[in-house]
Amino acid sequence: QVQLVESGGGSVQAGGSLRLSCIVSGYTYNRNFMAWFRQAPGNEREGVAAIPVGGGPRYYSGSVGGRFTISQDNAKNTMYLQMNSLKPEDTAMYYCAAGLRPGAAGPLRGQYNYWGQGTQVTVSS
Repeated sequence: QVQLVESGGGSVQAGGSLRLSCIVSGYTYNRNFMAWFRQAPGNEREGVAAIPVGGGPRYYSGSVGGRFTISQDNAKNTMYLQMNSLKPEDTAMYYCAAGLRPGAAGPLRGQYNYWGQGTQVTVSS
């Protein structure tokens, strides 16, 4: 059984930093991409960052580029999202995802096989 468990969310003031973690278990098939998404109340889910598991260029949304960094530790089956210079508009539930589906529009477009339950990030001004 595949499980993705996020942690590291919390409340910070604008300008602060958080580091999210996503521990993956039971997932060995078709490990192509992993990604972070977020969704704020009333908004559509947004792809934030994606990383190819086998190495290669990383993908970032325009709203977080230069502030967020996605990384992975394959030995620990863990993916990270380092978030710096946080803004109130970064407030959302953050989800990790694994296994980009064939034919997907792109690694930030949300078509993944597996999802975590989410961790809340709240940034106050």
